[in-house]
Amino acid sequence: MKKSLIPMVALCMAGAMAFANGNSESEAKGTPVVIGALIRNLDDQFLGDYTNYLKKNAADKGVTLKVMDAHSDLATQLDQLNTLISQGVKYYVVVPAVSEGSEQIAKVIAAKQGGAAFSNTQPTIVALKTGKEFYLASSPESVAGAIQAQIIDDYFKKNPGKLGSGKAVNALMLLGQLGHPAQVYRTDAVIANLQKMGYALTIVAKDTANWQPDEAQEKMDAWLTAYKGKFNVVITNNDSMALGAVESMMTNKFVDDPSDPTKDTDGDGTVLKVPVLGVDATQVALKSMAENKLYATVLQDAEGQASTAFDLAYAMATKGSAAGITAWGIKALTAPIDEAPANDPAIIGQCYLVPFKAVTKDNFKSFMK
Repeated sequence: MKKSLIPMVALCMAGAMAFANGNSESEAKGTPVVIGALIRNLDDQFLGDYTNYLKKNAADKGVTLKVMDAHSDLATQLDQLNTLISQGVKYYVVVPAVSEGSEQIAKVIAAKQGGAAFSNTQPTIVALKTGKEFYLASSPESVAGAIQAQIIDDYFKKNPGKLGSGKAVNALMLLGQLGHPAQVYRTDAVIANLQKMGYALTIVAKDTANWQPDEAQEKMDAWLTAYKGKFNVVITNNDSMALGAVESMMTNKFVDDPSDPTKDTDGDGTVLKVPVLGVDATQVALKSMAENKLYATVLQDAEGQASTAFDLAYAMATKGSAAGITAWGIKALTAPIDEAPANDPAIIGQCYLVPFKAVTKDNFKSFMK
């Protein structure tokens, strides 16, 4: 009797386990995917565009996206992360308030067996080494500076009369948040590349405007009073500051024809007396280019960065890992580059780089939407 009961009990237990497992899988499939988005500052034009692309990706995939705006404050961002953690969110797209903050963010997420795609603001090497499910989905910032230098070189070759004697480039520079990787790498690269090209580069004045147009406009107002006639190019780390500089120059009539500020009388591609360059290729910046105000910019691909980061976070949330995937058509690096964090061979397989592109008078219309 006992012998006949044993197989029946085993069969019943197996059936119960199969039912339980099947029910669990069914529930898992029906559970909505939730991804957290920790964004440095939504007042930034580029990051506003970036977040809109995140939202579009989430809507297309039926994902619940929880967006948090840190207003450029790390303490706020960490509080927001802890709030999402308490709600059970494990996977994230993160634009860190500051680069160093990526390490604290990664530790908190790793403690809950989660993962993150860091984007736009470069994370540290330490942050990416926190675990295999921490990724970089960004653009190599030094390339943006190198492209700016090439655009400046092309401008002065077309307009040699705008150069000072002895290939003198006399620049005003508006910088992003000091110490931010984009500020450092973009600035260093444009300077180094102009010098390599043989220009006698003088930085007439430089200061931070913290990525903001109003700060840039105020700074430019003061510089026009102090340095008018002493500079022949304005280089900025992003479009928002470039547009602030443009607004100052228009307001102060630092233009080819003060009686008609819409005229590019010398045919150099801008109504301003000197060219102004940005980075991002925001739609507002492209409109300024169409009006012959902003001279040129560099595409930092908001759609590309956001979509790459989202694809990585989505893979983690649905498969448990994003290792080895192709995100927005981009594969992970197979060799290190000369810019942190993607210069460490140990983590290059976690690095996805979205390319920058020059945006000039020849092609800017193709980027307008």
